[in-house]
Amino acid sequence: MTNILLTGSSRGIGAAARSALEARGCTVIGHGSKAHDPHTIGADLTDPQAPQLLWEEALERAGGKIDVLINNAGFFDPNPLDRSDIEWLDGWEETIRINLTAAAQLSRYAVRHWQDSNAGGRIVHVASRAGHRGDSPAHWHYAAAKGGMLAMHKTIARAYASENILSYAITPGFTDTAMAGDYLESRGGPGLLADIPLGRVAEPEEMAAIIAFCALDAPPSMTGATIDANGASYVR
Repeated sequence: MTNILLTGSSRGIGAAARSALEARGCTVIGHGSKAHDPHTIGADLTDPQAPQLLWEEALERAGGKIDVLINNAGFFDPNPLDRSDIEWLDGWEETIRINLTAAAQLSRYAVRHWQDSNAGGRIVHVASRAGHRGDSPAHWHYAAAKGGMLAMHKTIARAYASENILSYAITPGFTDTAMAGDYLESRGGPGLLADIPLGRVAEPEEMAAIIAFCALDAPPSMTGATIDANGASYVR
């Protein structure tokens, strides 16, 4: 039985990933800002202590063994440049903490857990196209966080492959979730689709299929890889 800690599992990509992984027979320990159901651990990732408490509770629920960590939790909120200095800094730090720092804390706990058990494991980082190409003028912080996640992913892959600790990253473009929907509306709605050659945003189930592949099926030689899924709106 594969035990998986999946952050941000309550909606969107996370909820679709949970369904896909459970359909494969995995035990998925979910996470949300609140405990929405008995299978979800509530943890506010703006609290610096929350990732440690989340990890410890997930490990207990998993019987002392977690095989895969999926860093999916994300926060996407505009931070216009004309805010006051303190408002802008608060917005920056909140986004960095949720999207990058909490993921780094959980990744550290996972790596140490696998080193202690000498068992190996996998981390799947759900980053963003923004980590490659940047984002809107009101989203410096989001692009910086996702770019940092990609750099962290590469570092983990290179540092621990010899211990069978593997790291994979996914960079979605716009996906049909509440978070992306608000952004699409703020940027002109359907007109923004002109930037996506595929002609539509992705479905959460498409991202879930890639997450499940990385968590369960991707060969070890793929460690360090980043999989783009953006309808050809960014190619490299």
